[in-house]
Parts: sequence; C-alpha cells; structure tokens
Amino acid sequence: MEFNLALVFLFLSVLNVNCFEVIGSRNTAIDTSYLEEVLDAEECDRQVKVIRRNALLLLQFADSGLRTPRGILTGNSVDLGNYHQCLGIDHQLEEMHIQGKYCSIGVPFDQEFHLPRPQDLEGLPFNPSSLRVDNTTVRRMQEYDIMGRLTRAAGGDFDGLDFEARSIPDNPLSNTVFRLSVCVPKPCTTEQAITSLFFNVSAIGFKYTDHYCRLANDKPWVTADVVAVSFFAVLGFLTLISTCYDIVYRFLLKNDVKQMSVLYRSFSVYTNGQILTTFKSGPGNLQCLDGIRTLAMLWVIIGHSFSTEPFAANPMDTTRWMFSASALWLTAATMTVDTFFTMAGVLLVYTTAGKMNQMTFVKNLHWFYLNRFMRVTPMLGVVALLQASYYNQIVDGPHWVTVANHVERCRNDWLMTMLHVQNFVLPRSMCVSHSWYVAIDFQLYVISPLILFWVFSGKNRTAWAGVLGGLLAVLIISTGYCFYMDLPGGIIVPSRFPEFQRYYDHYYFHTLGRASPFFVGLVFGYLLHVYRKKKLNIPVFLVMFYWACSAGVLAGIFYYKYRIKQFDWDNHLLDNLMNSFMRPSYACAICWLIVACVHGYAGPINWFLSLEYWRLPARLTFGMYLFHYPLMYSLNATMVVPIYFTVERYFFKFLSYVVWSLAYSFVFTLTVDTPIAVLFKLLMDTAKPKPAAVKADKKVDEEVPEKLSEVKAEVAVPEVMVVDTTDVKPSISDIHVDTNEPQSSKDLEIASEKDPDIIRIDDAGVRRLSKN
Repeated sequence: MEFNLALVFLFLSVLNVNCFEVIGSRNTAIDTSYLEEVLDAEECDRQVKVIRRNALLLLQFADSGLRTPRGILTGNSVDLGNYHQCLGIDHQLEEMHIQGKYCSIGVPFDQEFHLPRPQDLEGLPFNPSSLRVDNTTVRRMQEYDIMGRLTRAAGGDFDGLDFEARSIPDNPLSNTVFRLSVCVPKPCTTEQAITSLFFNVSAIGFKYTDHYCRLANDKPWVTADVVAVSFFAVLGFLTLISTCYDIVYRFLLKNDVKQMSVLYRSFSVYTNGQILTTFKSGPGNLQCLDGIRTLAMLWVIIGHSFSTEPFAANPMDTTRWMFSASALWLTAATMTVDTFFTMAGVLLVYTTAGKMNQMTFVKNLHWFYLNRFMRVTPMLGVVALLQASYYNQIVDGPHWVTVANHVERCRNDWLMTMLHVQNFVLPRSMCVSHSWYVAIDFQLYVISPLILFWVFSGKNRTAWAGVLGGLLAVLIISTGYCFYMDLPGGIIVPSRFPEFQRYYDHYYFHTLGRASPFFVGLVFGYLLHVYRKKKLNIPVFLVMFYWACSAGVLAGIFYYKYRIKQFDWDNHLLDNLMNSFMRPSYACAICWLIVACVHGYAGPINWFLSLEYWRLPARLTFGMYLFHYPLMYSLNATMVVPIYFTVERYFFKFLSYVVWSLAYSFVFTLTVDTPIAVLFKLLMDTAKPKPAAVKADKKVDEEVPEKLSEVKAEVAVPEVMVVDTTDVKPSISDIHVDTNEPQSSKDLEIASEKDPDIIRIDDAGVRRLSKN
C-alpha cells in the first residue's frame, strides 16, 4: 500500500516541480504591469469585508477555485478551478467595483500545519510525515519522474523543465506539488485574499508558491496586433477586388479572357480556386507521392495530437501507455519528417535533370535561390504573424501561459525564422517551434547546387559521380559528427534523459544530422530521371529482396525505438550507429517504394497511394504542417479541466485537428501562396530580357535549356515536384526551379478555348503564363 501511494505522490511531483510555467515580467502577450498596478491592500480589505457579508458573492469566489484535484491516485495533481466563472465575477456597487482575478498556485504536499492533531488519527496505515520508502520504490519513482518529463518535452514544451534534475530526495513526497487555482478579488494578492476569506495562511503554516495571475482583458493591444490587422485587412481587400474584377470580366462583361490582366486577377479566389482544385495527369508524373505525402502528414499530426496535451486526468495511465509497445506506432512518428526530406531530394533532381547545362544554371543561381525562398517564406510568415497576434487574442484559457510564451518568441525572434536560421541561432526558443523543418529544408536547398552542377553536365557518369559522391561525403561527415557528439538514439530515451536537450539542439534540429535522407533522395531522383521514358526491368527475386529489405529496415527501426524506451538501455555504440545510418536507411526504404510504384512493382500499394483522393490534401500539406501545431497549442490552452486519457478520445481530437489544419491551409494557400507565386513569376518575366523568338518546328540550341519553370512543389511541407513533360522549349529567362512544398505530384493546367492565357502549375514550384 505504501509503495503504491508513494509512487503516486512522486509522480505528482514529476508533473509539477519541473513543469510549472510562469509568465515572465517582460512577456508582452499578457500585461503583467497591469496585474501589478491593480494591487491595493486597503481596497482589498474593503472588498473582502463586503464579500464576507454577501453569501452568494463569497460562494462565487470559493466555487471558482481552491479544491483538491480529482484522480490523485491515477497521478492527477491539477485542478484548474473555474477560469471563466472567476473572470466573469463583476459586481458593481456604489462605492466599489468587485471583479475576480484567477491565480495559479503550487501547493507542496509536504506541509507542516500548526494544528492540534486528534488522537484518533494516530495509527492510520498511511502517514505522510513518517513514510519511509525503500530503494526499489525510489527507483520506480525516479523512472516515473523521467517518463513524465520526457512525455511533456516530446510535445515540444520545454519551458520550466529541469533536464539535469534526476535525483530523488530522501523523502520523495517533499517534491510532490499540487497545481491549484484560486479566485481572489482584483486588488488582492493571493495571500491576503486566502487569509481574509478562508484561513490564516501564516498562522497554520500553509506553504504555496504563486505562479501567475490573470485578469479579464489583460492582453494588451501591441504593435504586432496592429501589423496583423493591417496585413489581413489589406489581403482581404485585395482578394475581394481581384475576385470581383475576375468575375465581372468573365461573366458580366463577357470580354475576351485572353485580354484579362494577370496582375489584376492574381488574388482572385475564382481563378486561384481553379488552379488549386484542377488536376492534370501526364507521363512522367510521380502520382504515388501524393499518397505518401498525405499519409506522412497525417502521421505528423497524430503524433503531435498525443504529445501536446497539457493535462490528463490519469497521467500515470498515459505515461505507461506511451512507454509501452502499444504506442510504438506513435512514438516512431519522429521518422516521418525524413519522408519529406527524401521526397525533396527526389523531386529536386527528377524535375531539373536534363533541363539546362552547367553554365546556364550558374548564371541563374540567384533566381534558383530566390524562387525557393519565395515558395516557403510567405506561408511561414503568415503563421508567424498569426502566432504573434491572432492566436493570442482570439481565445483564452487557464493554461494560456504556454501560448503567451510562444507569442512572445514570435514577437522577439521572428526575423530569424524568416531568414531560416532559427534551428542554429535559437533552437530552444524558436518562433513557430516546428519550423526547424522548413529551415533545414531551405538550408539543404542552398547547398544542393554543389550536386546539381554535376547533374547538369549532361553526362551520366559525371552525374552519378556527383550524386553518389555527395551522399558518401554526407554519410562520412555525419557519422563522424554523431560519434563525436555521442547523443541518444531518439527523443524518448529514459536512461539518457539529461541529454534530451542536447539531442534536440545538436541532432534533431541540426542540418548535418538530418541531411542524409535528402542526399539519398538526390540519388534516387537521378535514377528515376534516367529511366523516365523506359521501364526499369528488375528480376522478380530482386524485387522480393528489395521489398524484404525495406520491410526489415522499418521493422528494425521500430524495434530500436522500442528498446531505447526501456530503462535498462545502455548501448552508446548502437546509438551512434543508428543516429548515423537509421535515417538514410529509412530514406532508401521510402525511395524503393517510390521506384516500385513508378515502374510497376508495387501492385495494390501503388493503386492506393495514387488514388485521386490524395491529390488535394497533398497540395495542402505544407500549410497543414505549418498551421497544425500552433492550432493545437491554442486549442489545448483553452482546456478548463484535465481530460481522461484514452487512445480513442485522443484520436478523435486528431481528426478535429486535421479538419482545422486543412481549412486554414486551403484558405491561405488560396489567398497568399498562389497569388505570391503568380506575382513572382511576373517579376521574373519583367526582370529578365526577352529572348529571340524560336520557331515551333525548329530545335532549340543546346545553350537554351528546356523550361525549368515547369517544376513545381506545392505549398506543403513534404516537397514533391513533378516535371511538366509537355514539349516546351523556353528561353533562359524562364528558368525557375522550386522543390519545396509537398503538393501534388502532378502537373496542373487551367486552359480552355475561352481562356487562352493559362496559369500552369506543375510540381516544381513555378506558375507561368503561356499562349495557346
């Protein structure tokens, strides 16, 4: 009995001592100066006297806070009171205005109350003051301590976590802290209010710690809010005017659409909606990428759906499940992002190889970089702006401190995010905390010309030497780096818990640690290019062998992910080997899947991954990736009671996050990403000199590359691009490469007899105008 109770109370300490967050004095998301200005001890005494004479008003304050958490024996140490009821207290009198103030406090279980102890309490089976815990129990307590902190940190919430604190004190209950809530009058401190309304804090020796307090309307209107409102007002105005122009020109005036201004209709919801929802199939398209990209995105969202939950009514059950084999499909989701890096590498080579020579590529390198920057930055900027303003103002809740901290990061450090260097400069306080993927993706794109230069040589041997040499160099360098850093083999490794943050900073968020899947993708992208117009013949036994190897790689990774979650894991050599080769091996398995689907060795798998249903969500995956995480934090922060954990309940929340993410992604892809791409294409056409006309039946000179602007990766995290295989020989000024987002792997074209000026979107990231 003592063992179980001690274990429970130690687990409570896990969830509190190292996890409490406070609102910093300089946090502009919450007006902390306003909280200090309203304090008035004399006014507090006056209001308390009135409250004590008003039974209903006193009941409102008492009912809004300070009660024992429910479910203590299942690990729950949190009671959030009644946040909205407390802030809703607004009692206007002639001589005073009584309003509620919500405060969060931490109450240690280990209290020494100065109260007479009745004799009938002596001899109870459980006496916290005299409990002695054996070494086995202490060890189990330490395990739960680490498991609880790892579970919280795996959700990306590092604030207040002490990664170095592993030891358990002699009396484990000394660390047990309840997170409680109290509702006090606006001018009162918690101590003055509790003493005046309930009991004398100092007289009985009641110990607690103030964490933060909240008032109604305590979110100030700052510059970020002005910028956000101005930006979205202008965006809405442009969208309205452009849509009206488009509709009136087409349907009311019935003018020749060929004469319509592309600039004026660039923000039109009608035209951009057609672009986004119209699909065209053609030879050379890697349609299976749509399914792979969408499923990978769903895996990301479901993983974050479980890991970002701030409170559970039964956290011990949650932690046990997270560390069991049953949760392996969830805890292994950290491999998903490598799917996107792999596809980015595949598409970069597949959509550009054979489109230009080396000198043309070098001369247009600045457009190459600028195009990529313009493909990923606008949507990221929208998310950062929403995080800095909208998400803070639109809703509220008792655990809003987490959102407030994210808001403050974006207000202070948004520039590093826009420059795509946040994973190096601010790994522990990134604005848009999951944008490390976008930063690494952009950085890999920056170094990719070192490989593409050899691919554009036009010689197979040179190209193969380039892509294979690049992969070999990255593997050698990353292996040396991994052995030098000697890091854990994953996020959740209880036996190496103090190294958790080092793993994030120096491997998980680090470009060198994540580069190998991208370079594996470059190799297979060139393989697909070589066999673009002919079938890759593979003997049946080799096909079966490759499938077996791919399945074995995935099974081995899953088993390793399970083993490192065990407390007896201690194999630094294998950790270093897995950090070096686990991700490129996973990338090889994904690439074999792509090759098998393209060349007819995947059977029903290819049918499933190539279904038409994947095409629209595949185009929205970049936006879904960017929007889902801030939405989760904002919605979870509105939680007013801990939720009882079951896999089915959390899966239901995952479905709601998918719907919200799709909606946000669709709206901003329609109103921001597509118009920016059209405007950037117009800018390129204006900035570059017009080439001499080339007759349709005449071959283009070797120095004039085939149109690279026919490559498009849609707005999505997992970038996927497929080349537009129409026989178009453009001028050098049309070169525009993009391999960023995870959109549809198929070319998209909007054209009709009435609309000869078309905007073509293919999977390389370029939207261009062409004439019929």
